[in-house]
Amino acid sequence: MSPHVLILGGTTEARELAAALTVRPGFRVTTSLAGRVTRPGAVTGDVRIGGFGGAEGLADWLREERVDALVDATHPFAQAITANAARAAAATGVPSVVLRRPGWQPGPQDRWHLVDSLNEAADLLPRLGRRVFLTTGRLELAAFAHLTDLHFVVRSVELPEPPMPPHTEVLLVRGPFTVADESALLYDHCIDVLVTKDSGGEATAAKLTAARELALPVVVVRRPSLPGGVTAVPDVAGVEAWLGLNLP
Repeated sequence: MSPHVLILGGTTEARELAAALTVRPGFRVTTSLAGRVTRPGAVTGDVRIGGFGGAEGLADWLREERVDALVDATHPFAQAITANAARAAAATGVPSVVLRRPGWQPGPQDRWHLVDSLNEAADLLPRLGRRVFLTTGRLELAAFAHLTDLHFVVRSVELPEPPMPPHTEVLLVRGPFTVADESALLYDHCIDVLVTKDSGGEATAAKLTAARELALPVVVVRRPSLPGGVTAVPDVAGVEAWLGLNLP
C-alpha cells in the first residue's frame, strides 16, 4: 500500500512539498488547510479543509486515514496547531516532522527592536513612530486596538477581523511583493515604523529590505519555541530526506 503523508499546510513550503511528493511514485499526499482564507493558493494532491478538533481529533484522523507520516508545514506562529500535531503524533505513534523555515537575521544597517509578543510590540510603538505598517496578520489586530493616536496601514488578502485600531487603512492585495513595491508603499503612506513577525523566508522579506534602505525602525516579534522533542527541518529537501529514512 502506498504510504500516506499528511501535510498540515497553508505555507509556500507546504505547497512546494505537496508538489514534490505527488510526482513521486508510491506516495499518497493529503494537505490539510485550516480554511481561514476563502481563496487559498493551488495545492497539488488531495486537500482537506477545516480543523480536526484539537489533538484528539487529529489523532483520530491519523488512525482512520492510515497516515504513515505527518509533516507540520504550518506558519511558524501557528503555535496551537503545532502543539496539537506533536501530541497527536505521540498518541498514535505516527512519525512526524516540522518544516520550519529559518528565521530572519538582522544586518548591521537594520534598526530592529525584538519583542516576544504583540502586546510588547504595541507598548513599544508610540516611542518609535506615528504611522505604522502593520504586517502581523489580519486576525491579530486586537493587541493594537487601544492605540488611538496612531495611524495603521494593514495589508491583507481578506478583510481583517475586529477589534482593530480606530485609524486603520486596509489594503486588500495578494503578494508576493518586490523591494520596489514595498519601498513605494512605505513612501506613499508616509510610514515611519514597521511591525512584523519573524516569519522567515524570502517570500515576505522584501519589506525588511525596504525598511533598511529607508532607515526605518522595525519591531520584530520573535517566533514561539517548538514543543520539546519534535524534529525540525528547514526546507522541502529536508523533509524528503526524513521521509526516505522513516517510511518503509
